[in-house]
Amino acid sequence: MWVWHKVFGSFLGADSAITWVLSVVFLIFTLRAILFKPFMKQMDSQLKMQAVQPKMKALREKYKDDRQRLTEEMMKLNKEAGVNPLASCLPMLIQAPVFIGLFHVLRMFQPVNDGPEGPAKWFYRMNVYFFGQADVESMGNAKLPGGAPLVGYMTMPLDQLNFMDGVREAIIVWGIPLTILAGIATHLTSRRSVARQREMNINNDNPQTAIMNKLMLYLFPLFVVVGGPFFPLAILFYWLANNSWTFGQLWVAHRLQDKKKAMAATVVEENKQASRFTTPKPGAKPKSTPSDRPVITQSPVDGGSTNGVSKDPTPSANGQAGGPGTNGSTNGSAGTNGAASRPAAGARPPARPNRKKKRGSR
Repeated sequence: MWVWHKVFGSFLGADSAITWVLSVVFLIFTLRAILFKPFMKQMDSQLKMQAVQPKMKALREKYKDDRQRLTEEMMKLNKEAGVNPLASCLPMLIQAPVFIGLFHVLRMFQPVNDGPEGPAKWFYRMNVYFFGQADVESMGNAKLPGGAPLVGYMTMPLDQLNFMDGVREAIIVWGIPLTILAGIATHLTSRRSVARQREMNINNDNPQTAIMNKLMLYLFPLFVVVGGPFFPLAILFYWLANNSWTFGQLWVAHRLQDKKKAMAATVVEENKQASRFTTPKPGAKPKSTPSDRPVITQSPVDGGSTNGVSKDPTPSANGQAGGPGTNGSTNGSAGTNGAASRPAAGARPPARPNRKKKRGSR
């Protein structure tokens, strides 16, 4: 928050109420951006939980009378499937200390008195962690339109409010809408999360899950509305920004999750189709494919014969069609079957030319 106050204060003014509001809002935005990757791991854990739900249901039916054995088997199944039940609690466990720390810091920005004895003398602290006295006084005097201090709350004591020159009516005018909006944002966020859980059929038959869902839907928003008058206005801005971010993040995460599920289903379907065409049924004879058939090439000798039949009708020297090969052979070698190179039965072989030179001739 100190960093964002310096950033926005450089062009909006260090004492501006807008600067302090943006510092609080961007504090939660920074935290949620850092937690986005663990949040997506939580979504992946939900997908794995959805895949093991049938086995979980079977374990509950099998060991419904043995709670200890059921717990052991469920832990074993989660370990084998790579499911971490605590992954869904990690973002909440990290955000809780941040909320408590911010609430503590904002309370430190409020003026304090010097003790119960004598008339109360209100003053600001010298420093609050990284914030010096000038920053503490700037935050204490930062007011929304109408005179509502950011560190003020609807039930603040009158003398403490007068020290800050705050107007209670202005705090109420700003505080009630912020409280209602924060409660609505909390309810919508919880509603979307519970609807997603029911859609994915995760622990819907578990009584503990049903109780937790009711707490998220009704008790948490009610706590925001009831606690609103006791929280500084800056905390209400924090709560509203946090739940608004969570609602948008859930929308994006669910879209990415659905896309991932669709891609995985497509890959599985393609593998099934490929195995259906490549794997023969038991006892069935594999079918030959066009790639298994022999490739017929044109012979350079017989002028392009097909299946052993010559396309050249011109008779050869021995009176047979197909050229010097045998029956138009496609292997291109003469006399393969001997029909063209061997003489007929009883025929005299042709005389070979006398290659010897006569003596004395040149």
